[in-house]
Amino acid sequence: MASKTDTSGQVLYQFANTKSKRAFFFKHWPLYVISIPGLIYFVIFKYIPLFGSAIAFQNFNIFKGISGSPWVGFVHFQRMFAYDEFLIILKNTLLIAAYDLIFAFPVPIILALLLNEVRISIYKRIVQTVIYMPHFLSWIIVGGMIVSLLSPTNGAINHVLAFFHIDSIYFLGENSFIRTILIGSGIWKDSGWGTIIYLAAIAGINPDLYEAADIDGAGRLRQTISITLPSILPVITILFLLHIGRFMDFGFERVFVFLNPLNSENGEILDTYVYRAGLVDRQYSYTTAIGIFKSFVGLILIVSGNMLSKKMTGDGLY
Repeated sequence: MASKTDTSGQVLYQFANTKSKRAFFFKHWPLYVISIPGLIYFVIFKYIPLFGSAIAFQNFNIFKGISGSPWVGFVHFQRMFAYDEFLIILKNTLLIAAYDLIFAFPVPIILALLLNEVRISIYKRIVQTVIYMPHFLSWIIVGGMIVSLLSPTNGAINHVLAFFHIDSIYFLGENSFIRTILIGSGIWKDSGWGTIIYLAAIAGINPDLYEAADIDGAGRLRQTISITLPSILPVITILFLLHIGRFMDFGFERVFVFLNPLNSENGEILDTYVYRAGLVDRQYSYTTAIGIFKSFVGLILIVSGNMLSKKMTGDGLY
């Protein structure tokens, strides 16, 4: 017979003997069956390709394959850190990822808190729909829209500047604007979608807490600070840790659509560099070494962030 315990949000089952464990399995067999396609997906598309990482330690020849290509140890990793262009691109990646974490991550939280205060239902639904919609557009469409908007000849932004007698600016031709454009476009596209999870978390808060606070004379701002934010803090922590895990993985399409030779000094990141050096210049081993470096940094960040979170808040990913 199985006994159920709930420890730190994890449900644990303890079995008296093998027979009870087998009976528990047969009782819940549909759950195990429906998990099989997901497991197969991860094995085929996530774990088997990991063996291809071996080419980072070879001078990979596409005709000889992994078994026939010569092994060279850590030569490509040494080359990576010795290459001045790589260090500039690494700096761009870290800066853009940090700006995204600082400026973009809090926006869905703020939007969810503001939407939670809207009392006119129809207006709230219209606003939700309007801010969700950009998420369903591809980066190609978003890139085209923003390029048109920022056009130096007929873009809306430059028409506004001309109204105030300010000279036209070629935003995508200036290194100083590219990081702002990348972060701003990401906020516009995905912030509304990110509010879904926070609104769901807010909907799960016990209404009695708000009624009790109302009786005690707490206003909406005080209720938000003292009830809403602490209640959704575990969700914020989990999503923050997931964001930290993708710190170096800013997204290829998101940058590539805005990149050109005039802004690549501040705009090129590891993902676009891997495309250029790996697929265009066919440096497969070198770019695989860069990919392993990215994954290693992401692993360190998510493990460190999870340990820190568990010590500070008691919540973590695992």
